[in-house]
Amino acid sequence: MATVMQDLYAEKVASGAIDPDPAQEAALPEFERILEGLAQPVRRGLFRRAPAPPKGLYLWGGVGRGKSMLMDLFAGAVPVPARRVHFHAFMQEVHAGMAEARARGVDDAVTPVAKRIADEVRCLAFDEMQITDITDAMIVGRLFEGLFGAGVVVVATSNRPPDDLYKDGLNRALFLPFIALLKERMVVQELAGGTDYRSGRLAGSPVYFTPADAEARARIDAIWQGLTGGETAPLTLRVKGRDVVLPEFHNGAARVRFHDLCGQPLGPADYLAVAEAVRLLVIDDIPRLSRSNFNEAKRFVTLIDALYEARVRLIASAADVPESLYVEGEGSFEFARTASRLREMMSHGWGQAEG
Repeated sequence: MATVMQDLYAEKVASGAIDPDPAQEAALPEFERILEGLAQPVRRGLFRRAPAPPKGLYLWGGVGRGKSMLMDLFAGAVPVPARRVHFHAFMQEVHAGMAEARARGVDDAVTPVAKRIADEVRCLAFDEMQITDITDAMIVGRLFEGLFGAGVVVVATSNRPPDDLYKDGLNRALFLPFIALLKERMVVQELAGGTDYRSGRLAGSPVYFTPADAEARARIDAIWQGLTGGETAPLTLRVKGRDVVLPEFHNGAARVRFHDLCGQPLGPADYLAVAEAVRLLVIDDIPRLSRSNFNEAKRFVTLIDALYEARVRLIASAADVPESLYVEGEGSFEFARTASRLREMMSHGWGQAEG
């Protein structure tokens, strides 16, 4: 049996890029099994039967356990047409495809979308699978039935086990068959290591820099490079018919300027979507807040509330310390709560309590 994943993993350990981790090593055979199954030739002919596709993999575990790193190795080794995509972005594409199908008068808009995807790839690799929207919850069952039926192999990472997807969601009973489908067509494996490597890269490093000057940007640039390796792309979140753009995104981490999120006419639904899509957010250039930029200040308060409730890690540069960001004007008294939350989010270990 080939040892592609084991070899790639060993190379990263030997180079010093990662430390060996028993939980990560325990997941390698599952990735290897899928690579071997996908590499089987699809023989065509009247009496020849295509080999059954291998079961997929649902790899779950807490933030920073190394899921994305393993997916990097896997995605680079897949021997067939494949696509790796953040699950949130994928579902936005699905909705767009369904809208196009409906515009053509197609009643069952899910089927052509599933067929198009299956025609393009034999393997789909999803980063950070999560279902929080009732519309997505009602679509994914039929969509994945179509993908699995066409032989598409799905590999997904998530912060939670399948049974916790869409937990406490509206009409969740209608979603349960999808969970059963995942368990039937994918091997479920927990990445149970106790080390949060993302937090480890931040250990001992400040996460709030003031003033927001060239030195602050250079220090955040260094942290960002360590988190992403310089490999970022924009992530567009479709929220109630409008686009919310995160200019830089990689493996659950996003970087924006204050104006990108708070200088735009965005509201609570937009910030909830951001909080659902990322596990770490870098905000550059938070200004002083006052009656002159009252709308931006209100949006910033709403954004921090959404990030706080979702336990998103925060790195920021700002004009001043939290308590001095908003000292005059309407709403300055209420900002004390936001300043307190910012202080808490700056503390060591913030965001590690939940996956």
